Amino acid sequence: MSDENGTPDTPAGSTAASAGPRPEPLRFFGTSWVNHDDGYTARRIGVAAGSLAAAAVSCLVLRFAYEGLQIADSGAFVTLLVVVMFAVCSALAFRHTWDGFSKRPDPDRQASLRGLLAIGFVGSLLAYFFRSLTEAPGEKLHREEYQQAREQYERRATRRTGNPSKKRRRS
Repeated sequence: MSDENGTPDTPAGSTAASAGPRPEPLRFFGTSWVNHDDGYTARRIGVAAGSLAAAAVSCLVLRFAYEGLQIADSGAFVTLLVVVMFAVCSALAFRHTWDGFSKRPDPDRQASLRGLLAIGFVGSLLAYFFRSLTEAPGEKLHREEYQQAREQYERRATRRTGNPSKKRRRS
């Protein structure tokens, strides 16, 4: 909301809430995860349905790839190797994505696992689906970091009382 001059209306006492750390937006959720407002529940349902649908379509594409291996008659060993590779990479991608919801991933490790995570994309989609059944994926981690930042800000803000240049000096 804003007044006729285009300046935003702020309720009395909200300046302390607007000053200080701001919540980090989550993909598909923005900052609606903070107060569970602005269509948060609908977004969670949408993310869950979308990730499950994407995983189902991905499995269908992998099925076509498997049939292509069968038609090419590449042999049982190659077929088994491809199936095991996708299964293992999906399991590792699921675990890595799931762990990423509760702690920040190491950027160097993330870069080194990029190929494995790309192959195991079905696992990442399923991790996104299962996490979105209970919360926005990554919400717990972001909420902890945001609360910690708010507490640190409040501690720093309460220490600063008054203008330090106006303090009386003892002689």
